[in-house]
Amino acid sequence: MLNYSILSKKPAHFRNFSGVELAEFNTLNLKIKEKYDSYEEKRLARVDRKRAVGAGHPFKLSLTDRLLMLLVYYHMYPSSTLLGYLFNLSQTSVLKAIRKLEPMVSEILPLPKKQQDKVRRLQTVDEVEAMFPGFKAFLDATEQEIPRPHGKRKRKTHYSGKKKKHTVKTQLTVNEDGLIVHKTGHVKGSMHDYTLYKRSHPHLPITSV
Repeated sequence: MLNYSILSKKPAHFRNFSGVELAEFNTLNLKIKEKYDSYEEKRLARVDRKRAVGAGHPFKLSLTDRLLMLLVYYHMYPSSTLLGYLFNLSQTSVLKAIRKLEPMVSEILPLPKKQQDKVRRLQTVDEVEAMFPGFKAFLDATEQEIPRPHGKRKRKTHYSGKKKKHTVKTQLTVNEDGLIVHKTGHVKGSMHDYTLYKRSHPHLPITSV
């Protein structure tokens, strides 16, 4: 079973699961706890509520563990079935906990889902700067099609499931002025973007170059 008590004992694992440092989570958790009572009072007193206040099953998880589960969901996007297994909840309870906590958390911490549509429409560096103030660089991998390799092994390693073609992959880092500040060599097209990132160790710029 996954919970704050267990995961907080291993800060590196905590960051990998939740996407935030343990200290950052603790600060966020404190802010959520300060707002929670008034938030719940307002939510339960809404005019369109069909059930009486106090009706319904109470949450099985503590507020801290529900917040952790929500961050794990947004960082890793596992299925609700998997989250239920990790946090020892039913699928329905997972969805209920996330749905009811999202609005309050999004007031303090922008959630990826809330920004998704806006990000898709970004077209220029100025628009990106407005959306993500102080950004330093873009980092992405690109694929180039190659002729079908002769060797069976190379045909397998260079086949990109995403492109449905044989490709080589290159990772580029472009700074805020549009200049390429880091470029990897070609790798096999089947390599995952994140694997390439971990192997390349790109140096992101502190200032424009």
